[in-house]
Amino acid sequence: MRDDALLVLDIGKTNAKLTLVDADGQMLAEQRRANAVINAAPYPHHDTEGLWDWILASCRAFAAQAHIGAIVPVTHGATAALVDEAGLVLPVLDYEAPLPNVDYAARPPYAETLSPALPAGLNLGRQLVWLAQSFPAEFARARNILMYPQYWAWRLCGRAAGEATSLGCHTDLWQPLQQRYSSLVTRMGWQPLLPDLAPPWTVLGTLKPHLAQATGLPVDCAVLSGIHDSNASLLRHLPQRSQPSDGDAARTVLSTGTWVIAAAIGAPLHRLREQADMLANTSALGQPVASMRFMGGREFASLAGADAVPCSAADVARLVEQATLALPCFAEAGGPFAGHAGRIDGPPPRTPQERYALATLYCALMTAYCLEALGAGGPITVEGSFTANPFFGPLLAALRPEQQVSDSDDASGTTWGAWLLRHRDRTLPSTTRPAPALTPPGLAAYQQRWLAALPQG
Repeated sequence: MRDDALLVLDIGKTNAKLTLVDADGQMLAEQRRANAVINAAPYPHHDTEGLWDWILASCRAFAAQAHIGAIVPVTHGATAALVDEAGLVLPVLDYEAPLPNVDYAARPPYAETLSPALPAGLNLGRQLVWLAQSFPAEFARARNILMYPQYWAWRLCGRAAGEATSLGCHTDLWQPLQQRYSSLVTRMGWQPLLPDLAPPWTVLGTLKPHLAQATGLPVDCAVLSGIHDSNASLLRHLPQRSQPSDGDAARTVLSTGTWVIAAAIGAPLHRLREQADMLANTSALGQPVASMRFMGGREFASLAGADAVPCSAADVARLVEQATLALPCFAEAGGPFAGHAGRIDGPPPRTPQERYALATLYCALMTAYCLEALGAGGPITVEGSFTANPFFGPLLAALRPEQQVSDSDDASGTTWGAWLLRHRDRTLPSTTRPAPALTPPGLAAYQQRWLAALPQG
């Protein structure tokens, strides 16, 4: 393999990003755009054509900067595309869209899938059942059900594939302990629609010739199968020769963005509880990993407000001293307190800086709650958007003194996880910085007050 540059196509729930990375892991260029949902008939859906036009235009811009040898798609989970030979047979459904009148009696038990029952379309199986029931003629035309990373790979190279990290992302379609399809797939007769599985680093083919001509990319540009975004962040931290159940391999990775997802490598799976939105994700190496999450980025934005202004340590200390508590939850979907309306107890924040401080305290407390519930151990690495918050890591370090907390220098661990898919025989240098604990006076009592006030039931 030549030392070519790599394009990482990273489609998150809120934003999409295309990053050019060289063979040494250095970022050369980046393009971003909002990933807005189209709220129009037949249901809220992703703007796949808008994204496609943006991808091709960005590729044209990058092609003049380096010889690009491969493209790796990385996307958010709970999303699939129904395609025939010509393309989509239905728009790609937004997982936050309501699914009225769906009969989901075929859902497998939690003990089989370790996939908790979630609202709207966060269980991909519910989405697919609803589409089959609501649009039977279109569903019958489908030749493949493609997980979202593999949909983009298919558009780029023409080969359909399945991949376990997206299948194992609270879909109800996967058995993480056996690493095979769940009973739902058999019951619904979907097996013929699910293409052969391929590890995320598999080269599915090369760029379609007309796309190479349109973008200026090489005709031999490889297209990899791709990966679920949180699992891309997790990849560099996985023990390569031991199973996650090995105690000496324990470590925790926090993928932060629209969702805060705690992946506790080495944590026991028997602690998982469906009612708390705890699940087993499937890693790129085919290992079940105990995980828990909440919609941290969305909740932070709700608490901090549209005029979010970074706070000071004094703002954090003042809210702790006056016992201003934000209690879950401030998003409509997911997390251990889904269905409970968020509220603020104590003196409300008065300034944008205090709202930012309260949002930071809330997210740190929620994260610590999730880590305790998981039985997470070992060092904690924070990746993603929360690394830009100077107080999230330090507050978490104070709340979890038994775990060393570090912030990644990479604001998007997905980029380097994707790079490792192309360069599996190489390692990236450590890019973390320790987060010194920030312990405002009274923090321990503040945490206990917050825990005691959490919603019950």
